[in-house]
Amino acid sequence: MTSNPATPPTLRARLAEARPLLAPGIYDALSALLAEQAGFEALYLSGASIAYTALARSDVGLTTATEVADVLARITERVRVPVIVDADTGFGNALNVQRTVRAFERAGAAMVQLEDQTFPKRCGHLQGKGVVSTAEMCGKLRAALDARTSGETLILARTDALAVEGPESAFERAEAYLETGVDALFVEALRTREQMSAACARFGSRIPLLANMVEGGHTPLATAEALGTMGFRIVIFPGGTVRALAHALQGYYASLKQHGGTGPWREKMLDFDGLNGVIGTPALMEAGQKYAG
Repeated sequence: MTSNPATPPTLRARLAEARPLLAPGIYDALSALLAEQAGFEALYLSGASIAYTALARSDVGLTTATEVADVLARITERVRVPVIVDADTGFGNALNVQRTVRAFERAGAAMVQLEDQTFPKRCGHLQGKGVVSTAEMCGKLRAALDARTSGETLILARTDALAVEGPESAFERAEAYLETGVDALFVEALRTREQMSAACARFGSRIPLLANMVEGGHTPLATAEALGTMGFRIVIFPGGTVRALAHALQGYYASLKQHGGTGPWREKMLDFDGLNGVIGTPALMEAGQKYAG
């Protein structure tokens, strides 16, 4: 299985299409490569997934901008499809936001997501969040827009105010963020289909609106097709990849411990040649021969 050699459209061009964009969560270059090979048109680098996999910790603001940029650079060196990257709060004030946007843009981000939580942030589906003032967040968004060097680097504004201040305040914040000139909006942790429909009715025809699907989270789960019909233009399943991975590894390790070998799991895993085929080892070895003495 190999990646599509054709140059994919820019994220801006893809979002101009009416059909919803489904972006799976990724956490490293291998997960990104597998998602690209599966045919996805864009990928979502979740800050939570980096915390889960790199630190084995919760999404409570423990990762740094440098750590995320390093992961992002390894991903964009390996895959060609656009990557949306979670920049949390921008890792500080407006000046920190500018450093973050520049670093992520250099690392290959197609879209940088910024949220209005206080620091340290926490997962949008955990309790106890706080939000900065609307004015402070608007300043951070303007700083982000000024920091980018390419118009193809998109800025996504996320508000977590619904859980703190209620849906109407969250929508008012989203309205203010839209006025700064951002390229997409994300109202996090909508609780009901009625709230989801209300968000789409207010913003869906004006700007790409993102829906976040979290298994076991606050927002009702739906397919990309159903969410597109509702009015969402971007659909992410950011942490599902790691939850699937954790479940699979729990079973694999339990079986290996019980049986002392991988026999019972052989039909559920790639063999040596299979994995090398996925990551392109034959082509890499062939390329290396050009430089052999």
